[in-house]
Amino acid sequence: MPGQIANRNSGIEIYPSYSTTIENLNMPEATETVLRPVAKSDAVAIMEIYNREVLGSRVTLDLVPRSLAQQLTWIDEHQGVYPAIVATVEGRVVGFASVSPYRIRPGYSTTVEDSIYVDPAFRAMGIGKQLLLRIIEDASKHGFHACMARIAEGHQASLSLHASVGFFLVGTEMEVGRKFGQWINMVLLERLLSP
Repeated sequence: MPGQIANRNSGIEIYPSYSTTIENLNMPEATETVLRPVAKSDAVAIMEIYNREVLGSRVTLDLVPRSLAQQLTWIDEHQGVYPAIVATVEGRVVGFASVSPYRIRPGYSTTVEDSIYVDPAFRAMGIGKQLLLRIIEDASKHGFHACMARIAEGHQASLSLHASVGFFLVGTEMEVGRKFGQWINMVLLERLLSP
């Protein structure tokens, strides 16, 4: 069922559907979203989107905001086999997605882990889904076999987004993270990619 994550082995639905109510009448109206590969000129916009989550949420377990130099290094690392893309609306970067190595041991080289971040003013507009579908497609074109997603338990928007494009539940890592004085469980999801 869309919006729910099923345990692949048992078919049991683990998380309820997620629906978003738009209450802010100042939200921008939907316009055409353009997806393209990340460029160095996107560094400041990506850094601002990411650092907002570092400082104010548990969706990333980074504890210290990225510097511009670190963001530029990240962009360099995502110019080859591990792609990154941005979503733009009227030329403004409003989100980004990437895949990174899942584990460093060579036996895991055909598996990646995705990351997706969208500017809060542009959420609930389908941009996250566009980014996720495109980064999965890019990962498949680069020859990867599986894509993993590690999501903080309770981050229903991301769990539902991944379920909507075919990710299935692998399991929950209990209290593997700590942020804002709280233990954080991480939900591990997976999708096998098309050859």
